[in-house]
Amino acid sequence: MSDPILFEALYQGERHVGFDRPEPGRKQTLYRVADGGLAAAFIATDGSADAVRAAVTEGAETVTVTAGDTAVRPLPPLLPTASGNALLSGFMGTHRKKWDGKTAPEGEFTPPKWFFKGFGDWIRLPGETLHVPGEPVALIEEPEVALVYVNDADGTPHYAGYTFGNDLCDIGLHRRDPGYNPYCKLCDTALAPWLFLGEPPASVSGRVTIERDGATAWEGGFDCGGDALYFRVRDMARHLFSFPAVRRPGLVNYVLLGADEASFHDGFRITDGDRISIDVKSHGVAFDNAVRYVSPAPLP
Repeated sequence: MSDPILFEALYQGERHVGFDRPEPGRKQTLYRVADGGLAAAFIATDGSADAVRAAVTEGAETVTVTAGDTAVRPLPPLLPTASGNALLSGFMGTHRKKWDGKTAPEGEFTPPKWFFKGFGDWIRLPGETLHVPGEPVALIEEPEVALVYVNDADGTPHYAGYTFGNDLCDIGLHRRDPGYNPYCKLCDTALAPWLFLGEPPASVSGRVTIERDGATAWEGGFDCGGDALYFRVRDMARHLFSFPAVRRPGLVNYVLLGADEASFHDGFRITDGDRISIDVKSHGVAFDNAVRYVSPAPLP
């Protein structure tokens, strides 16, 4: 049985919450919620699907829409309007394939490398363009699990759930010099709007398809659930949240857990205009984004 799902969206300029993914052509009820109201529900309750739903729906104004209505604009899960109060970051080198198929011994923990990806408004939704610097060395798509946390007034993180994303980055720049990794991560990241209300998933599998000029140029499978990782998710999260900088009151954290090998490792090179489609078959989530190289105007 799959985990319950909720999502936030703007409808006629107002923030709403919906439960379950819309089915094309079907009616769905949306519940009006204040900015930060959904995040507050995870803080005030035990975070279970039933408790959060009750907190959000009780006394809320409702509206009925048809799935696919263009007036409904999905939002990244829990993203505050003041999007600078959200942080997108993640871990590197977490996959067991990069550790000879091993799993970290119990009771031992050497933290993986961590990277800062951007603030909340750096997140892109399915269908939106992923912008990258105009002359990347070699791009790589990275289908990943993204955990979502919200800090309470004391800075204590509350786990809300998980979604899926594409941590597009310039692996060629990283391989040229690992010290360039902060630069290599300065590419847009896509996140699906669906928040799964459950523990971080142990098994996640799917397939990537990269289209060029309307035709499939590369495709391959991926596995990015907790069982595919060398490190334990609880250990990585505990270590990350030991740092006060990510425990600022009210901060929403999106934490990427790491990716499987991808097109780059197969010798393929993503180029300007390619479209990356990620089908998380294990969870029924599919999204795609076009890649666009951006060369900014020279500084005066």
